[in-house]
Amino acid sequence: MDRQDTTDYEDGNALAGPLGELFTADVTAAAGRCAGCGHTALVADLRVYTHAPGLVARCPNCDAVILRLLRAPDAAWLDLRGTVYMRVPLPPA
Repeated sequence: MDRQDTTDYEDGNALAGPLGELFTADVTAAAGRCAGCGHTALVADLRVYTHAPGLVARCPNCDAVILRLLRAPDAAWLDLRGTVYMRVPLPPA
């Protein structure tokens, strides 16, 4: 698989604002496991491509698509099929 040019993407912190509209927790601190290679990484460490309609986040290890986020004026679509799980840290209850 060809890797994308490293100047074409931003780090996963680019997802903080858009995902912050959907979740109250800081999702960039969440850890997820790639369904493609099994690598576990923080959302902040994903490679985020902003040149498509919406945001596409890829695994920093194998470049597989981890998540897609598309925002419209009245709805958001979040596709996590490239993720085995996502562990979101929560503050103590």
